[in-house]
Amino acid sequence: MSLAGKNLIILALILIVTITPLIIKPDAEFGGADGAAGELITKMNPNYQSWFSHIWEPPSGEIESLLFALQAALGAGFLGYYIGAKRTETKYKEEMEQDEKC
Repeated sequence: MSLAGKNLIILALILIVTITPLIIKPDAEFGGADGAAGELITKMNPNYQSWFSHIWEPPSGEIESLLFALQAALGAGFLGYYIGAKRTETKYKEEMEQDEKC
């Protein structure tokens, strides 16, 4: 199978995984894990006192979303760079081994 075919299959799988929850539960509220954990802790122990307070809290939900997206983009960029560097290193080593055999 060609690289373009593999990429199309991966793209289709990503779309299926992304869209399926929206089709199955169209009116569902997809909240974050932090909110769900906070609700569960409050149910289990209403007198729970947090042992940590935030150093800085973003002024709005939009800023918080922006910072989260920035963190995700930086992580993806780092991961992509690392994978590319390792692939290039492997390719370079293979070429060097072939040159030594000649």
